[in-house]
Amino acid sequence: MVVGRLLDKLMFGVTLLLALQIPQLADHYQQYLAGMYESTKWQVEGYAATARQFGYSDSRSMIRQHQQNSEPSVRADAGQKLATLDLFDELHQGITVFEQGNLLSKTLYMFTPSRRHYLEKTLDNFKPGIPLTIEGALFGVIIGLLLNLMMTLPCTFLARRFRHRGSAKKEQTCR
Repeated sequence: MVVGRLLDKLMFGVTLLLALQIPQLADHYQQYLAGMYESTKWQVEGYAATARQFGYSDSRSMIRQHQQNSEPSVRADAGQKLATLDLFDELHQGITVFEQGNLLSKTLYMFTPSRRHYLEKTLDNFKPGIPLTIEGALFGVIIGLLLNLMMTLPCTFLARRFRHRGSAKKEQTCR
């Protein structure tokens, strides 16, 4: 019984420390996205200026025209430009989530499997710490409690069931 309580407290401590890292990770992730967004924005603005200079309604219409070109290098360049525009749209969506969203929406955004590469890059430079905001601390405590509950509840249920069966067998042997 004492060992079970000790393990429960130890597990809560570990889950709390892990959960407290999420707000810190979100800040680092936002900085990483912002850097990528700014560098990509510079390229996208250049595409838009070129499109305007040559009479296209927007960058995508210019790129579509270039994709029809007979020169393979022009078509390849158009494909790269189109990929950059798509990346910019994705980064813009992420920036919006991190500027306007709550910590839960940021966490869901960060841990989406299709964005694993960004998370890995962020983790390369991540230094663990304790969040300095009330929102970050509350988020860490709540997530830590929920994780602890999810991990210990099945064990608690099984232990009670085992004890209940053991006491029922003792009653039968005493009769």
